[in-house]
Amino acid sequence: MIKKHVLIGFLIGLLTNAAGIFFYILIFSKMDLEATIQDALQNDYLGKIIALGAILNFFPFFVFIKKNLLYKARGVLLATVLTAVVIAVTKFI
Repeated sequence: MIKKHVLIGFLIGLLTNAAGIFFYILIFSKMDLEATIQDALQNDYLGKIIALGAILNFFPFFVFIKKNLLYKARGVLLATVLTAVVIAVTKFI
């Protein structure tokens, strides 16, 4: 049961991060989604876009904390940590 709640929180964290990336590109980029990601890969700022998208993870995290759904909040936190690891790996490799 606990693993199920952590997995649900993890998936919500990943989806929220993807939504944050999409909304950031939609609002602040003059290019379309695919062109922005290609440009970010070529100019080495994809990690910054991913990090800005991860800001949206604050909302489900604090909602889960407020509703005392601690294992789901832990899953969102794990998704955020995974995002940080992916950013670090792509930055240094």
